Amino acid sequence: ATFTAATDPNPDARQLAADTFGVKVFDDGVKMMDSGEVDAVLIATPHYFHPPLAIAAFERGLHVLTEKPIAVTAKAAQEMIDAADKHPELVFGAMFQMRVSPQWREVKRLIDAGAIGRFHRVAWTVTAWFRSQAYYDSGGWRATWAGEGGGVLLNQCPHNLDLFQWFVGLPDRVTANVGLGKYHNIEVEDEVNALLEFENGATGIWVSSTAEAPGVNRLEIVGDDATIIAEAGQPLTLLRNHQPTLEYSRTTRQKFGAAPHDRHVITPGGKDPGHAGITRNFVNAILHGEELIAPAREGIRGLELGNAMLMSGIKNTPVNIPTDRDAYDNMIRELAENSTFQKQVVEAEETDLAKSFSR
Repeated sequence: ATFTAATDPNPDARQLAADTFGVKVFDDGVKMMDSGEVDAVLIATPHYFHPPLAIAAFERGLHVLTEKPIAVTAKAAQEMIDAADKHPELVFGAMFQMRVSPQWREVKRLIDAGAIGRFHRVAWTVTAWFRSQAYYDSGGWRATWAGEGGGVLLNQCPHNLDLFQWFVGLPDRVTANVGLGKYHNIEVEDEVNALLEFENGATGIWVSSTAEAPGVNRLEIVGDDATIIAEAGQPLTLLRNHQPTLEYSRTTRQKFGAAPHDRHVITPGGKDPGHAGITRNFVNAILHGEELIAPAREGIRGLELGNAMLMSGIKNTPVNIPTDRDAYDNMIRELAENSTFQKQVVEAEETDLAKSFSR
């Protein structure tokens, strides 16, 4: 791949790109797409811009790699997926770089190999996303409904939500408790606790926060045959039963104790290529037909889960998946209309950025 052009509404950012990389710079994304300088684009903008820029790229025959989340709402994500489907010759990837982490790839391999048997329960406590008030104050668009469209679920946790559905699929029903600005001076959620119900009767627990330090990143996936425990910075633990749990329960004469099991400690090998790994895969998909590690079309699944949690918490009611996408859009629109950032935009001078957000 060759880096040929960059676009940003901020003139200082444009100058930095030009001086550092010697690329052509533009003050508008569509102008860059129309310039003939690019064959593919990487979209790394505030969240609301991802769908319209991706759709504009598809209409111009350009491949797209978009940052997470692919959109703010599942409805907007579906619109960009529909646009991509009109151009099957174009590669459409998402920057879910945790999919190339050796630890998470090993979890996926174990599940796909049937190691856990029938899925019973999942629990993910991911509170290692601590953010200070200074972080939130660093940009007027951050942690606002109009500028960002959400908080910990939309900014910090899209990776975890993507991995969650990659491992065990989506639940059918979500009941969540959501704290809006509970620990920070922000509009959006900085704490989420959710109960999840799956079609096969399995259950789940989700806990996320940007206000805990030191935080925890611990995933447990429990099946009839085995349990997987994954904790950030630690080897994986696989607790494999000698006999399926429910079968043992039905047949044993023992009143106490549990089925015998073996404990396997797994240290996945290899380095984590991170963003570079996803970008390299995207380029190879274009040049050589390599299978995408993180197809952007799959990004709607984790987004839908996050949307359901947020809607359940704000509306104080269980929410089924798939969500009522029109209802969710209306809820976010109403929140955005009263957003601090929206008021800043309305009061701002008519800059290109202000006009874009106003639209």
